[in-house]
Amino acid sequence: MKRVLVVGAGGFAGGFICEECLRRGWDTWAGVRATTSRRYLTDPRLKFAVLDFENPASLGSDLKKALGESPEAPERWDYIIYNLGATKCVNYVDFNRINYLYLREFTEALKEAGLVPDKMVYISSLSAMGKGDEKGYAPFTEKMVPIPDTRYGASKLKAEMWLATAGIPTVIFRATGIYGPRDRDYFLMFKSIARGADFSLGFRRQLLSFLYVEDLARACCDALEKAPAGRTYIVGEPAVYTQKEFRGLVAGALGKKLVVPVRLPLAVVRMVSAIAEKIGVARGKPSTLNSDKYRIMAQRNWNIDISRAREEFGFDPRVSLAEGVRRSVEWYRKEGWL
Repeated sequence: MKRVLVVGAGGFAGGFICEECLRRGWDTWAGVRATTSRRYLTDPRLKFAVLDFENPASLGSDLKKALGESPEAPERWDYIIYNLGATKCVNYVDFNRINYLYLREFTEALKEAGLVPDKMVYISSLSAMGKGDEKGYAPFTEKMVPIPDTRYGASKLKAEMWLATAGIPTVIFRATGIYGPRDRDYFLMFKSIARGADFSLGFRRQLLSFLYVEDLARACCDALEKAPAGRTYIVGEPAVYTQKEFRGLVAGALGKKLVVPVRLPLAVVRMVSAIAEKIGVARGKPSTLNSDKYRIMAQRNWNIDISRAREEFGFDPRVSLAEGVRRSVEWYRKEGWL
């Protein structure tokens, strides 16, 4: 039986990753902080590793404690999936602290404690690539030079660069937009469409790509079993959509016959995002709208090429956007979100 640690298990995708590991019969630890909600981590087969990232000196002992001290306790984890990260922050310095420094300190603790796994998957982001081709809309490939234009993307790329020399056998995923049940970011778009309006940015063509959260979870486990360490992969559904197509799928799943598309000029959204960011700072809470998020939403091209992942570890997303939206709407309604 393989032993796996999922770091950041309390996040949106983390619970699904733990569930997939358990489905495969793996001995699974959920890596969480002491304050992390365990609402979606209730399977009795789960073990827990409580990690204090604010106290790097304790990480090694935290990891050893999670493994247990009895003679029968495992010596280390065979696999690690690192899903910890922040997509929005009150202070942009926190992107560097959470997305880069936490990872660096974690990998250093693994080495010092003698707990280096056979392989680790690190979930990065397509935002590490930057804008890409916004004229011909050529798909992103792993051969392109990353030039992130957001602080979030830069922090993810910095983490990737650290892993290149960290001494941990790692597979990196540059994932596109991840959605599904329990997600709160795309939920805001679902909620808006349910109310009869769909807001989009700019007037030039925009191509969007998505990845259903269960497909991400399967890809993590497949990569641990099959992908060579030291490789970086772009992962997402092998299709692109316009905002109109996305709106139609969500409206159809909701049974909403009339949805008014509202296109907002980029300049207006840039100003609103800047104001929302300042309000968030004043309140001490990260705002959904901010300057970083504006650049991500304003990006015109999210087209991707997943051929490397297909060829090297058999990446094959099973859930189309239409089916994923249907499942998400069903869950949101069941939970009373819609």
